[in-house]
Amino acid sequence: MTSTQLRIAVLVPCYNEEAAVSIVVSGFRKALPEAEIYVYDNNSSDRTAVVAREAGAIVRTERRQGKGHVVRRMFADVEADIYVLVDGDATYDAPSAARMIGRLVDEHLDMVVGLRVDQVQAAYRIGHRTGNRMLTSFLSSTFGESFKDLLSGYRVFSRRFVKSFPVLSDGFEIETELAVYALELALPVAEVETPYYARPEGSFSKLNTWSDGFRILGTMLKLYRSERPLRFFTVIGILLALVAVILAIPIVITFIETGLVPRFPTAILSMGLMIMAMLSVSSGLVLDTVTRGRREMKMLAYLSQPAPKGTEVGRDAHGPQQAQMLSRKVI
Repeated sequence: MTSTQLRIAVLVPCYNEEAAVSIVVSGFRKALPEAEIYVYDNNSSDRTAVVAREAGAIVRTERRQGKGHVVRRMFADVEADIYVLVDGDATYDAPSAARMIGRLVDEHLDMVVGLRVDQVQAAYRIGHRTGNRMLTSFLSSTFGESFKDLLSGYRVFSRRFVKSFPVLSDGFEIETELAVYALELALPVAEVETPYYARPEGSFSKLNTWSDGFRILGTMLKLYRSERPLRFFTVIGILLALVAVILAIPIVITFIETGLVPRFPTAILSMGLMIMAMLSVSSGLVLDTVTRGRREMKMLAYLSQPAPKGTEVGRDAHGPQQAQMLSRKVI
């Protein structure tokens, strides 16, 4: 038997994070000394790339604007066994990465989400907290069992997850897409509580509570349409059918009483709505079959990636920071 170290990659998407990126890189350099730290600069107008390179990170560039584009590029380019995805704003706790990786390896998981526990009031804006809860509740009611912190930007992935995940979103909706993908394929996932801090002085959030919230909600509706088409189009069909029946009731009553149809345009409208309702349900049935095939293809792509064998995590009684030595036994 020989023992080789698992390759760990820390992925840091950045846009104008000059004031925070060095803190992130140095923090993960200390917490995970065996890891390679990649900073992907997304058209920053400040010295983000220079500061990250000086801090010891491997700096690369993604020209297409948006976090989704950056994550797509990182997942495609970087080769590793374990991936740590973290925002470059220095709000996440680097020492927690060892615990998250340990949980991933010990329980053979595919994704571990950092459940944010804010340390100061300024860490989490009220609008963001409320929006996160609403979107998390919506996801839970739509796709079943969900996460407590849907929009956390701190996650650890297995290679299987990263290399089989089809990134489709462009911006901050990427977290929602990651969660839905895991829930749809029933992948083993978990959440680990991690401290959440305020941004350092000179660093500013690029999120807009309302516009980004609506974008995320729109993404969830699109994913619901594509992943639950029968339910989606059946609801539309039922609504159309109800309107058609309501319009038709007085016409039918008049016809029974007099044998005449006095409101002929209303009758045509009612009939048209009922036909549209039937077409909607039929479309849902067809798309449900297509979606099942797509889900099978996703699962096959996921299973085509080899899983690490015989993984172990070395831990020290002094704390999670000592859980640094990850090894893989190869027979």
